[in-house]
Amino acid sequence: MSETADISKTKAWVMAARPQTLPAGASPVVVGTGLAVHDGVFAALPALAALVGALLLQVGTNFANDYYDAVRGADTEDREGFTRVTAGGLISPERVKGAMYGTFALAILLGTYLVWVGGPAIVVVGLSSVAAGIAYTGGPAPYGYRGLGDLFVFVFFGLVAVTGTYYVQAAAAISGVPPLDASLALVPLAAVVAALPAAGLSTAILVVNNIRDRETDAAAGKRTLAVMLGYRASRVEFLLLVGMAYVVPVVFALDSGFTGYVLLPLVTLPLAARLTRTVLTETSGAALNPALETTGKLLFAHSALFAVGLALQRGVLL
Repeated sequence: MSETADISKTKAWVMAARPQTLPAGASPVVVGTGLAVHDGVFAALPALAALVGALLLQVGTNFANDYYDAVRGADTEDREGFTRVTAGGLISPERVKGAMYGTFALAILLGTYLVWVGGPAIVVVGLSSVAAGIAYTGGPAPYGYRGLGDLFVFVFFGLVAVTGTYYVQAAAAISGVPPLDASLALVPLAAVVAALPAAGLSTAILVVNNIRDRETDAAAGKRTLAVMLGYRASRVEFLLLVGMAYVVPVVFALDSGFTGYVLLPLVTLPLAARLTRTVLTETSGAALNPALETTGKLLFAHSALFAVGLALQRGVLL
């Protein structure tokens, strides 16, 4: 009996961590590392630390969403998404909250090494990322309930994650810790532009989630951007985000500093097209739950191929 209970608890914690969302944490790190290889500033240990830190932030945010959505009443029996462990009574709210703080604490602990490499800029990035993960659904004024969740994902799981990954590697390649006012000089414009596909596809995951939950979120008073915009405008947002992911590689291909390998992400276009058809026509959990996982897979496949394309130099054969 206890063995069954142990298995049940293990599965419940895996559900709370939501491993299907981990591509959103890993993908921008992969892209930032690919560009670092291209620019000759690749550093393995900072890249690995950035990857683990990003995954911890993702899991911590998942715990926070599970806990705060339950205590605020946003997760009800009518919700069509994946089972939430707090609302479902699988794990007590206190334990989920404790896991949230524990996971964020681990991310901060790991961040001390990145601060040693990258200086005070990493303090700002790290603490703001943790605060944003908690305030998404927690605190007195959760911005995820005010239509700002899409912006949070775009910024922190796209722009910040890619440029931050590149930055810690570039900082490791120079002597001494860069001061705060010199940090921006280590991040080229190419890193910001390269972040856009990961930012867009990460946000597209949230858009699919919020289209699926639009009716129950509205009933619970959770004003996501999908609730505020409606189905049609939310689908337009999805199209723009996904479309941007395929325009950016073309922009890089037109730059003489990169090779045609940056067009590798275009091989995922058929998957993107099938996914888009589903999002444009469906609202049920039965259709959009698989679409949510597919968007995560698209994000990772696109990011991995883009990273390879960025890293490969002229004269290299695939």
